[in-house]
Amino acid sequence: MKIGFIDYFLDEWHANNYPKWMLGASDGKDVVAYAYGMIDSPHGGMTTEQWCKEYGISKCNTIEELIEKSDVLVVLSPDNCEMHEQLCQLPLRSGKPTYVDKTFAPDADTARRIFDIADQNGTPCYSTSALRYASEYKGVDTDTVKAVSCWGGGNFEIYSIHQLEPMIMLMKAQAKRVMYLSGERWLTLAVEFVDGRMGTISQFEDGSPFITNVCCKGGNKLLHIESDMFRIFIDEMLDFFRTKVIKVTHDETIAIMAVRAAGMKAQEMPGKWIMV
Repeated sequence: MKIGFIDYFLDEWHANNYPKWMLGASDGKDVVAYAYGMIDSPHGGMTTEQWCKEYGISKCNTIEELIEKSDVLVVLSPDNCEMHEQLCQLPLRSGKPTYVDKTFAPDADTARRIFDIADQNGTPCYSTSALRYASEYKGVDTDTVKAVSCWGGGNFEIYSIHQLEPMIMLMKAQAKRVMYLSGERWLTLAVEFVDGRMGTISQFEDGSPFITNVCCKGGNKLLHIESDMFRIFIDEMLDFFRTKVIKVTHDETIAIMAVRAAGMKAQEMPGKWIMV
């Protein structure tokens, strides 16, 4: 497959690593052949021209050109989810399988609008955090889960997806309301679900291992997430491109974006419940 990258700016961690991972996962059969960057790196990194030369990928001057030449599409912009609605307009009208990088959208309404474009044009698409594919989660019987607590690093806006997605995946319920608490370079978001169960995510801005404590009917499971989740994530993405079978339902992604948006709002009113 010839894979096309569409990004807000290309010199970022995901764009810099996905090509070699895709090449390795497919034994050289699936290649990132084309790339488009809306702007050059605003952080002093490589320009689009320099990035394409560095990684040996053909630069496209327009999204239309990239879509025409590529078999499948990846919309990146992992740290600027507010750009996804604009960047997805043409890819999700193309009919070509499209993966949209985390975080999918700033809120549930935006997520619905983006997915509506894909659904109306018969374009298979999905989005996910790589944390979903950590093998440690496979041993959890989700029917027995009573509560979930997730730890991770980074700020809420960019990195909360890595805790929220596993939580929603394990709880398998709609969130009702959230409460935000913070300290010095630390935060916790409490999430109450419609069935009364609770979950929390804690983020440490200066870094933290990914740890999930799952409270189950038969006892707790403390999971240190150390498996090669990115390898599984890339394998799943390439399988999606071949089969066009969507890996994460749109409804689940919309639900996760709704919790994230409530969490962003809750930061303005610490200690108060905010409805999802």
